[in-house]
Amino acid sequence: MEQSLKDEFRFFLKDSVRQTIDFHNTDQNRGIAPPPIEKPFPPDAKRTDLVPASELHDISAMDVFTAVNNRRSRRAFSPDALPLKELSFLLWATQGVRKIAGPGTAFRTVPSAGCRHAIETYLCVFKVAGLEEGIYRYLPVEHQILIISQPAHLSSRITEAALGQEFAGKSAVTFIWTVIPYRMEWRYDIAAHKVIAIDAGHVCQNLYTACEAIHAGTCAVAAYNQELMDGLLGIDGAEEFTIYLAPVGKVKTNKE
Repeated sequence: MEQSLKDEFRFFLKDSVRQTIDFHNTDQNRGIAPPPIEKPFPPDAKRTDLVPASELHDISAMDVFTAVNNRRSRRAFSPDALPLKELSFLLWATQGVRKIAGPGTAFRTVPSAGCRHAIETYLCVFKVAGLEEGIYRYLPVEHQILIISQPAHLSSRITEAALGQEFAGKSAVTFIWTVIPYRMEWRYDIAAHKVIAIDAGHVCQNLYTACEAIHAGTCAVAAYNQELMDGLLGIDGAEEFTIYLAPVGKVKTNKE
């Protein structure tokens, strides 16, 4: 790769871009209403209630030090199904809403630049107690999941979309995070894109720690076929597109 192209991509990691923006012209400062906290859904969509956060206090006896110390990437999972309560905990830990602070603003269990939270969570469910196999989306405001589709050969299709990484289709559930960039651009214009990537890291790190606490494992995946993954989720690839994924499963005995 030519050095000039490397420098162009390195610029993305710097905050120099902020000096090029007239923030008086952002949609926020022009008085345009903020985008919604979560992606809208049809009122008659089939939804499943998750275990409320108030009932998740006993989910683990593991202390924080042990959970952080045990954190590692795990690609081998047991055949055990994930209990719905544990899935509820993982979703709450990664995108749960603690308080609606105003139109377009919510305080969550993970930080986000300007409290914009541009990330959406989809799930490829294979083995979760009480759920049929399929693709779901998390509704953080309602703390529910709604079913998106039930495509045939889901395991092989997500494996293909993950560039042949088989553990993506052999999990109990694979988290797929998408981004709706305008939620962040509304406030930060082109300075939004660096912090979107940082926010994705916040979400995934919480997933790692929460998995360890329930004796589950995960492995972050940033290499995938963009078009295949977006197509699997049924999103447009422009105003919303996949940014990150992480298969999750109970950990095999004596294996990491």
